Amino acid sequence: MVFMEIPAKYDPSLTEDKWYSFWLQNRYFHSEPDAREPYTIVIPPPNVTGVLHMGHMLNNTLQDVLVRRARMMGKNACWVPGTDHASIATEAKVVSKLKSEGIEKSDLTREEFLKHAWEWKEKHGGIILEQLKKLGASCDWERTKFTMDPELSKGVINTFVHYYNKGLIYRGVRMVNWDPEGQTAVSDEEVIHKETSSKLYYLRYYLSNDGKAGKDFVIIATTRPETIMADVALCVHPQDERYFGLKGRKVLIPLINKEIPIIEDEYVSMDFGTGCLKITPAHDINDYEIGIRHKLPVIDILDNFGKLNEKAVILIGEERFAARKKIVKMLSEAGCLEKEEQYTSQIGYSERTNAVIEPRLSLQWFLKMEEASKEALNYVESDKIKLIPDKYKNTYKHWMENVRDWCISRQLWWGQRIPAWYLPDGDFVVASNETEALELARKSNPSIELSDLKQDNDVLDTWFSSWLWPISVFDPGKPGFPDKVPNSDLAYYYPTNDLVTAPEILFFWVARMIMAGHEFCNDIPFRNVYLTGIVRDKLGRKMSKSLGNSPDPIELIKSYGADGVRVGMLICSNAGTDILFDESQVEQGRNFSNKIWNAYRLVIGWNVEESLRQNEKSASAVKWFDNILSQSIETINDHFEKFRISDALMLIYKLFWDDFCAWYLEIIKPDSGAPMDPDTYKATMGFFDKLLKILHPFMPFITEELWHNLEERGQKESIMIAMQPAAKPYSPEYIKSFEQVKEVIVNIRNIRQSKAISPKNPLELYIKGGLSPEFYPIIKKMANISEIKLLESRADNNSGSSFMVDTAEFFIPLGDLVNKEEEIRKIDAEIEHLTGFLASVNKKLSNEKFVASAPKAIVDIEFKKKSDAETKIDKLSKLKNELLKH
Repeated sequence: MVFMEIPAKYDPSLTEDKWYSFWLQNRYFHSEPDAREPYTIVIPPPNVTGVLHMGHMLNNTLQDVLVRRARMMGKNACWVPGTDHASIATEAKVVSKLKSEGIEKSDLTREEFLKHAWEWKEKHGGIILEQLKKLGASCDWERTKFTMDPELSKGVINTFVHYYNKGLIYRGVRMVNWDPEGQTAVSDEEVIHKETSSKLYYLRYYLSNDGKAGKDFVIIATTRPETIMADVALCVHPQDERYFGLKGRKVLIPLINKEIPIIEDEYVSMDFGTGCLKITPAHDINDYEIGIRHKLPVIDILDNFGKLNEKAVILIGEERFAARKKIVKMLSEAGCLEKEEQYTSQIGYSERTNAVIEPRLSLQWFLKMEEASKEALNYVESDKIKLIPDKYKNTYKHWMENVRDWCISRQLWWGQRIPAWYLPDGDFVVASNETEALELARKSNPSIELSDLKQDNDVLDTWFSSWLWPISVFDPGKPGFPDKVPNSDLAYYYPTNDLVTAPEILFFWVARMIMAGHEFCNDIPFRNVYLTGIVRDKLGRKMSKSLGNSPDPIELIKSYGADGVRVGMLICSNAGTDILFDESQVEQGRNFSNKIWNAYRLVIGWNVEESLRQNEKSASAVKWFDNILSQSIETINDHFEKFRISDALMLIYKLFWDDFCAWYLEIIKPDSGAPMDPDTYKATMGFFDKLLKILHPFMPFITEELWHNLEERGQKESIMIAMQPAAKPYSPEYIKSFEQVKEVIVNIRNIRQSKAISPKNPLELYIKGGLSPEFYPIIKKMANISEIKLLESRADNNSGSSFMVDTAEFFIPLGDLVNKEEEIRKIDAEIEHLTGFLASVNKKLSNEKFVASAPKAIVDIEFKKKSDAETKIDKLSKLKNELLKH
């Protein structure tokens, strides 16, 4: 067989673009419904603003491994890609761009702004998907979707109308998380709580005597002195003896001398601060709820930008944190600042802009979640949807049982506009479009015209579109219409199989997709949810631009190759476990690519002589590797079924590097210049073919390159659509016997190293015990043994080194090279170790409860351990006695 000439060194840049283009040209990634079993994954749509980061690398490599493997298992694999319009992040990017051009958003109409936003999206929106191609992602790019595609947006609007008509969407004033920088409300799940160092300010509130400050005062502790002008009461616990008699009295707010009452409520913690709480309903959720109970007024002294408004009376126009510094000085000068203390607390930050969240009362749209959450919880608790790892079930349960209504409106322009139209009298109608809105409006006012209707300015939360993702990418007309018959794509691909995502969006994406799936398809959206860990640096820190500890994935691919990076990311990545990334991991991946390449070059360099018969050692090696390959395939299949993807990769890594290269190839390798027999060569190339197929989901590029070099391929042939090798019947006993052979060889090599004996010097080996003569030729070659003899007695060969493998005894005569005292010391150490081990086994077996209640197989194993240890101790004692005689 004539093979193509391949370079001496593997260069990923020569293969990656070539084979990716080949796959695209032949549409191997594309899927259409057919008679095969489908395997479906929808990509967690990255933000359209985004570029590839290490988290994306991990997530999408995992997805690609699952999809490529499913394709090679004969399934009709469909991986749907797309991007998310990311309302807050995208609008912030566009606003920033416009500012750099001297344009303010406020100077533009909505239509003008959206024109700029779409232009920005068309220019920058596809970057991350193009980067995923460099990674080797086998997405069905012909199915690429965007959450603001017209048909998908229509589905989002229909969904809103559907829930509104069911009475589950309502409009109301609620305390929301306000992002002063993003200029919008954000959900609870989009608030990141960080431990933040601040100060606790102790302030004097003087008791009022007919509107004038008396001598007595009450001290309150607050972290937000800039909000005192919004205070409407002070509150103490009704059982706090320190404040008995104060209920109903009034105090004066410092600096503005406004009277407010002292009230009592059991919410107050008597052991925090002074036990006296200032109540500011407009700026604290707990204060707001106390205010409702006591029918207190609400005074909002902050505007949308976090600046003090005219209701503050003082420091009007000052930004909230600047106002804090100034008011502390003013309080001190007024004699109202008792003291300051350093204080650390959890502060909420916007996930999108990193601005400190401002609790704020706001008129928003909400979706009731209580009923939907019950079904979403049932699907997971019943394991109809499996979370991997299942430790997240408790977290999920907690969220579902404590769910709050979802604030779905955002004060932005980029996104799906809320389909509510306001009539001149302040009433509103909800409809899918303005024509339907006009029809509904005319039911209450027949004379109304379209120009009289004003559509709500807000857009829907981005998650309100992405929760429909597994449905809308296949049938965008289904959301909003539970009774609509699904189209052929949705009927075939839904529910999808697996979802790979991050645990931090388990609630506000995964759970909501489950709710939407139940509502519109009466089914689950996916069967398994694989939750990745966070990629951290080697010091355990989360990667970020500010720390400069996040490598550029594209640069890593350029340096180490896509296959090397994929292996490096997955080799130490277990579900739900954070990854401490170090560049040495992708270097290990690149080295593995080189190992595969060099192994192939070694094999194709052998000269095959057709007349040559297979020798004994090659026959045994072929038989062993054939067995261990089937055993490994069986284990790999089990790992994949349990989503132990990193374990599967590690097994394949060791199978190729250790078993195939370090053992199998070294055993069968002809002497320098000698030919290879055709049977062994054919078997070896067959093994190589199977190994490349097993490796392909993890390392698509190098495996495609070498697979095409193994033999002549047709123009349309590709390893990615070849079938994964199946496990054949194998003999665990034969594999175990060969492991003993490997252990014998390793022991001999260790003896050579410890005695400084050159590998080129042949040695004799004496054997006593169970080792088949079939393996003698392998031991002779791999350990440079000139002759193997049966060990009857060491009377004539007492100067040497001995060792045991299981219960078999081995001795190598070394003449004057051996140190008898050293050998006895080693034997004593081994006997001591075995004696301790035997004592622990005997202790377990002397426990009548264990012997009576443990499964018979477990008890039998313990008796086997006892027997083996006793045999080894007996034989080692005899070896020691032999040495002592001479």
